[in-house]
Amino acid sequence: MEAWFIYLLTGGVVGFFAGLLGIGGGLLMVPILASVFLSLGFPDDRILHLALGTTTAIIVLTSIASLRAHHAHGAVNWWVVRHISPGIILGALAGSTLAGQLPSQTLGIIFVLFIYCAATQMWLNIRPRAGYSLPGKAGMFAAGGLIGAVSSLVAIGGGLLTVPFLVACQIGMHHAIGTAAAVGFPVALASAIGYGLNGMIQTQPLPEYALGYIYLPALALVAMASVLTAPLGAKTAHVLPTAALKKIFVGLLYLLGTKLLLDFWN
Repeated sequence: MEAWFIYLLTGGVVGFFAGLLGIGGGLLMVPILASVFLSLGFPDDRILHLALGTTTAIIVLTSIASLRAHHAHGAVNWWVVRHISPGIILGALAGSTLAGQLPSQTLGIIFVLFIYCAATQMWLNIRPRAGYSLPGKAGMFAAGGLIGAVSSLVAIGGGLLTVPFLVACQIGMHHAIGTAAAVGFPVALASAIGYGLNGMIQTQPLPEYALGYIYLPALALVAMASVLTAPLGAKTAHVLPTAALKKIFVGLLYLLGTKLLLDFWN
């Protein structure tokens, strides 16, 4: 199967589930892109770096539409965004720099463990209890640093971490999701910059059309398809039972995480 078709298909699936469930597609994109890059003969010990870097760049583009939509509905707490973003940017730059120094297998173990934990959390519907208050500026900076670093290492927009943090701090779910969508932009932008720069300074040759650890053909095609299918997913959410479709999404995460293990540790 041609790589360009897989990129379009990946973008279509990711965009649909993002619109349907309000869940970012980073956890789906990374293992799929890694498998494609492996089939294209990219350097084995840089495949995961390229998959992670390309995914963060895709999220930069897709997060803009999500941010605008939530802002239009008044669901973004901009005080939180302003105070958590400095820590997020620094943490994301640090996380992508660390990823650039890690061996591919170590990076893969971190990602697979995270994808299994995230899938299990969604499957069991584990939610934090609202029993805290938002911290001050120093606390927001520290929380942002942790969210940014972890999100960068596993190429997510940060919603899986930001929403539980905000809900625990007594922010309503509607505003927690909207604010997390806004926070996803600086997370992805700082991560993409970090992966791009770290890929440029390493000595091993990278594939043609790669900007550091960002593979531009995959970036363009996946982003284009996901933007087209996200509205379809949003409309489907109103006519089909999302609980059942969420289980399908969780099943995909388990399958893709397992496939990543088999691809690199068989």
